[in-house]
Amino acid sequence: MCDVPDAPLPLAGLRVLDFSQFLAGPSCALRLADLGADVIKVERPDGGDLCRGLVLADQRFEGDSALFHTINRRKRSFAADLKQAGDLDRVRALIAQADVMVHNFRPGVMERIGLDAASVLALNPRIVYAAVTGYGNEGPWRDKPGQDLLVQSLSGLAWLTGDDGADGGGPPVPAGVSVIDVITGAHLVQGILAALLRRGITGRGGLVEVSLLESALDLQFEPLTAFLNGDGAQPARTAANHASVHGAAPYGIYRTRDGWMAVAMTPMDRLAALIGSAALAALAADSEAWFRTRDALKQQLQRDLAEQTTAHWLALLEPAGIWCAEVLDWPRLLAHPAFAALQMTQTIRSASGAAMQTTRCPIRLDGQRLTSAQGAPRLGADTAAIAAEFGLPAATTSTAAQP
Repeated sequence: MCDVPDAPLPLAGLRVLDFSQFLAGPSCALRLADLGADVIKVERPDGGDLCRGLVLADQRFEGDSALFHTINRRKRSFAADLKQAGDLDRVRALIAQADVMVHNFRPGVMERIGLDAASVLALNPRIVYAAVTGYGNEGPWRDKPGQDLLVQSLSGLAWLTGDDGADGGGPPVPAGVSVIDVITGAHLVQGILAALLRRGITGRGGLVEVSLLESALDLQFEPLTAFLNGDGAQPARTAANHASVHGAAPYGIYRTRDGWMAVAMTPMDRLAALIGSAALAALAADSEAWFRTRDALKQQLQRDLAEQTTAHWLALLEPAGIWCAEVLDWPRLLAHPAFAALQMTQTIRSASGAAMQTTRCPIRLDGQRLTSAQGAPRLGADTAAIAAEFGLPAATTSTAAQP
């Protein structure tokens, strides 16, 4: 299951019930599984996790979306209809023996089912009850759909990215990945592990709550703190080569003769001297103005860098200690020895033996990478085995695995 020889993973023996769907909750449960927890994915018999049908790039694996297999590998599937009394009794029996429970239902749903935090903790006082919402349990946005792009937009994150344009009218630009879902899942892992540590001392479980909006705001702590202590005006993006609303020149990405390169925090006068630009040196003479005049500085630097190749500039700037890098696309990144050294991909296999490539857990333990060949389960594939293992009452509805 991992490349740590004869070493139990740190969460081995921990039982986690994952009621969540899509990305934020499942990514949290995935990380717990990567670290050794036995994660049981509780899914409705009719269709299961909606992510099974969320197909990206027209890629399916074993009848489900490839995305589902990436985010739910190393889990087991238990099919149960929470609206059916018999299945709900079986789920409560699971909860009574579990260590952690994760869900991302909208506020009020678990209360109606009878699996809210108070009810679950009364049933199992040692359990860590972990809940993800879109916007918290209170406020006017409480019932809005909690979806990554929507939260990027509502939280102000999209206004931090993209050039403002010469007329100051550039559009907001969202991140190209579901960054809010992923960071929210990571925050939930942190809270769960903290609650488990407390349980080891006190013997009691507890409630851990995160929301996409709170995680999105925390992700912006650096520029948002500057805004909170400023004049109350929305910070402006630069007109070109933008990368930070509060960063002075040259912070940004620039076109070279044959590609793109990033330049981070660097004294502008030193950069001008290194690349031999008299025009840039003149603009950079007043170091106190590097933020105020950043548009002009960046525009001149862009003109300078466009005259030579990326390799030329890297050969000149990197030995001088300038923070810069080539901008790689995925084909070039995956062909690079630096990527090969990370061994960041792994092959996962389904119960039938079909294989697909995905990323591995990014955490290393005792110098060892964590990998697992176990793919995501077919819907309900483990229902019978889990029922026998946990001594559950007989099923009253059909929870057979999908063919």
